Amino acid sequence: MKDLYTFDSTEVEAMKTYNTVKEAYVHLFEELKLPYVVASAASGNMGGNLSHEFHFPSPKGEDTIVSCSSCEYVFNEELASGKCSNNHAKDKPTADSKSASTSDGLGRQEASAISTGQWTSISKDRKVLVRAFYPKFLITDGESEPAQREVNQHSLKSILSAYGIDLDIGVKDALAAWKGEIQKQPLTTEQNIRVVDVYDARVRVYDRPPIKELLEGVPSGDLNIRSSLLDRFPGTETGLDLLRARAGDQCPICGEPTLKPDQAIELAHTFHLGTRYSDVLQANVAVNPAILEEAGKKGHTEMVPVQMGCHGIGVSRMISAVSDILADDKGLNWPQAIAPFQVAVVPAKGLEKEAELVYDSVVGRNGESVDAILDDRSKDFIWKLRDADLVGYPIILAVGKKSWNSGNQVEVQCRRLDNLRTTVSLEELPKFVSSLLSKL
Repeated sequence: MKDLYTFDSTEVEAMKTYNTVKEAYVHLFEELKLPYVVASAASGNMGGNLSHEFHFPSPKGEDTIVSCSSCEYVFNEELASGKCSNNHAKDKPTADSKSASTSDGLGRQEASAISTGQWTSISKDRKVLVRAFYPKFLITDGESEPAQREVNQHSLKSILSAYGIDLDIGVKDALAAWKGEIQKQPLTTEQNIRVVDVYDARVRVYDRPPIKELLEGVPSGDLNIRSSLLDRFPGTETGLDLLRARAGDQCPICGEPTLKPDQAIELAHTFHLGTRYSDVLQANVAVNPAILEEAGKKGHTEMVPVQMGCHGIGVSRMISAVSDILADDKGLNWPQAIAPFQVAVVPAKGLEKEAELVYDSVVGRNGESVDAILDDRSKDFIWKLRDADLVGYPIILAVGKKSWNSGNQVEVQCRRLDNLRTTVSLEELPKFVSSLLSKL
């Protein structure tokens, strides 16, 4: 892991540093010339209010990156707030939908239930059981058949954290864990045992099962099980969106039905931490009036907490991800930016001196810096060519007897460019190799 920690005296300077590091990472991934995405991300345990992740799209990835082809907004699924930003009125009910929208008795109009599903979790202190009700089947724009949907656990964590509930999504049998906590507690009304029911905006509130069914087989005595209902985003009248994004869902920024989720491998992350750690550690710095004035403040020199940033690239993970993405049945296939050598010169037996001419012509002309290697091992010609493929050099120059005896011709191989195999004269070779490298 390559880590970088930054320290600035004002937030203005900290943001300049953050953007500088982020641009440096962009340049690195551009140089690899592989598909990558920069996604807005949740800061998680690191803290702060701004972070970005760099990802390679891959079906083997552990992260889900959601992108909008309309406004080009890209975000990690973990960033989902649970706030309903879609116009759910456009969602088409499935054939097994229940009746149309009805009032819940409190003057609010409830969306029609669309094959409601239930997902259960528990708080980390095991005292709060959470039941999430969501549309299990839903038709979105562009779909003719109902698609089975799943709960976005990160949305639920975000919603419940606003109410002081720290959700533990790692518990497999939440109900059993909750019952176990009840059995451990004295049967009094003072224990904060609760049930919280959370509703997606597209299901009806009165569809929840009664709480007494949850207590079957558990001696609860006079234990007061409190029940809460959440169907609005905290502090607003906006409904909740508990679903994982699917292709064709509406973008939370532009509202167009152009979202597309992809699995991806995280390779780098940038965090603006602000003063989360410097406040606690009392890591202060003296700031002079000129800097304060530039930051929009006036006054004399004062001590302020440093603004921190944390950035990192997973070097070993990047090597693994690149090799996995580009490898084929012949072996590795490196981008030239991280390849052991850009060009490998592989001669047949008896053509070692001729191979030196090829090597010198590629490396020593036009003042260009080409990183090449000459395979002078006393191995069979075919063996060395296969080994060069296995290692994954971007360009292989095969100096064989047949082509060389046909007017000093060299066979140029480049798997990254549609498995290119062509013969080029020694005179034209430097220019040809240079043009290939510019495309890799």
